[in-house]
Amino acid sequence: MAQRGYYNHEELVVDGLKILDFFRNVGCKITIKGLDNLKHVKPPCVFIANHMSTLETLVLPGIIGKNFKATFVIKNSLLKYPFFGRILAAINSIPVTRKNPKEDYRIVMQEGLKRLEQGISVIVFPQATRQTVFDPAQFNTLGVKLAKKASVPAVPIALRTDAWGTGTILKDFGRIDPSKPICFFIGSPLYIDNKGMEEHLQIIRFIEQSLKKCYN
Repeated sequence: MAQRGYYNHEELVVDGLKILDFFRNVGCKITIKGLDNLKHVKPPCVFIANHMSTLETLVLPGIIGKNFKATFVIKNSLLKYPFFGRILAAINSIPVTRKNPKEDYRIVMQEGLKRLEQGISVIVFPQATRQTVFDPAQFNTLGVKLAKKASVPAVPIALRTDAWGTGTILKDFGRIDPSKPICFFIGSPLYIDNKGMEEHLQIIRFIEQSLKKCYN
């Protein structure tokens, strides 16, 4: 469908929910909290989340729902993946190098603002790479700066998705471990003031506290 130009946001939402059901059907315990925090948020917004596995890229649009047409900031190499890359291209993702922070910042500010002006929310993973242990030092302020520039709310998401492991042939596609819980906690929207450092710290605290609940 993506190759023929038929893949759209509605398909992305439906497929995300199907994949979530697949994980539930193989025995994974799934917890989703905080959806009520989105009820009074007028799209678009910037979703800011930690990053653990391929799973969140596939299911987050389904979790946040059809009211939030969304795309991702992704590493550009993902666009070259068979099958998966065509889907990311179809939803107009924002590719960055993950090697040149200055150039990546320029791209996200320019292209992210375009998407937001079109009513498309942007999902940002501020970590340079996926991490099963959350490290605030690796969590940059890119999402907060984009929300500030576009004058839209930033919505934090804390997630645990390490039930989908790292692959040996393709890093993004590993084994599934049903003994590990899957958690998505959505926080209250934040409206960025001044340089956004206080809001950035609030997002970090929310992720840290939410992950503790998921690991306990």
